[in-house]
Amino acid sequence: MRIARMVRGGTVGYAEALRIMSKLRDERIEDLIPDTILFLEHPEIVTMGPRARKEGVTAEGYSTVDVDRGGGLTWHGPGQIVVYPIIKWDETERGVPQIVSRIEDWVISALHDCGIEGERNDAMMGVWVNGRKVCSVGLSFRHWVSKHGLSINIETPGDRVEDLECCGLMAGVTTSLHKLGHTHDLEGRIIDRKRISEALVHTAPETIGRILSSPESWSVLQ
Repeated sequence: MRIARMVRGGTVGYAEALRIMSKLRDERIEDLIPDTILFLEHPEIVTMGPRARKEGVTAEGYSTVDVDRGGGLTWHGPGQIVVYPIIKWDETERGVPQIVSRIEDWVISALHDCGIEGERNDAMMGVWVNGRKVCSVGLSFRHWVSKHGLSINIETPGDRVEDLECCGLMAGVTTSLHKLGHTHDLEGRIIDRKRISEALVHTAPETIGRILSSPESWSVLQ
């Protein structure tokens, strides 16, 4: 079983996170670093993938940035955990659909660890709960090293997520766990970034084939 380095950030600006993950991907391609998985949160930003740009999707009232990952429009902001797996996928793991499926399995298993039933939607990437989308997945690859990753909406502010037509979905379809009533796990612990992080660490070996190391702070990447 491979060991992946886990780096935990607090709130990190999107431009800074993009700079770091691009640097890490280049280093991973050259085998200068091990697989590295970043856990963080962003100030509010809406990322616009190629699909959103091609279809002329807009996000009035939101700051936006163009990105090179798959998918359309995705909201990031407070009350959401973002996970960027900078992983070199080996020959037995390769194939974009297979890797996306592994990432979705990871999220579904982590939610199950919290007592929440998550599922796929065959029409698009991501994870759904109670018929609503709570997790977005979008990746890009170079030499089979992944960049970008996933985001899980836990306790997002107001209707900032719900007001957007995310990834070709009507407004209101994408939401957060708390707004669906999933505020506590089976042991009565509040479901927050810490709890979801713990669940992702716990379920990583069985889903993405990596054991995550003890977390390091964001400052090690500067």
